[in-house]
Amino acid sequence: MKKLFLLLLTTLTLSCCNKDDNNCKGIDCLPLATQTGAGTFGCLVNGEPYVDNSGYFNCFYQMVDGNYYFGIRGRKENFINQIGIGSEKMFINLGTNQTLKSQQEGNFYGRISFNCSSCVGATTLDENPGIITFTKLDFQNKIVSATFEFTVTDPNTGVVYEITQGRFDAKFTQ
Repeated sequence: MKKLFLLLLTTLTLSCCNKDDNNCKGIDCLPLATQTGAGTFGCLVNGEPYVDNSGYFNCFYQMVDGNYYFGIRGRKENFINQIGIGSEKMFINLGTNQTLKSQQEGNFYGRISFNCSSCVGATTLDENPGIITFTKLDFQNKIVSATFEFTVTDPNTGVVYEITQGRFDAKFTQ
């Protein structure tokens, strides 16, 4: 019985890997691409992990005056303090690539914000669109999940940020 207990304890200890450990590299640091409302948001920014596992996202998918609006933002305390996806007057289509373009009515868009009081955020452009693929939209349980990729240029410095391997799995408000 002691051997069984030690075996279980050892297995449990070795399998308790935390995605926030400093030992992980790149994509290994990102949350799994789940569809359960797990409260996760992650992507690679120029190959470096950007993860918000807080579960406290401002995530919404709401109908206003007959049109749908979507928004989610992951937050992190560093120079890029927010990465988000939004839409104005757009319906979510499951399982198809939807284009991330400029921030205007009839588009989905990607955006990053900087931790700098005088900095302007960077948004996807029609000339260099990204993609988002919604993998789950559950109105009953209010769950939305997706994968995304986009590239933006910082209008303050000209630095290009490639957002790759993006994923989120969150509860939304209506």
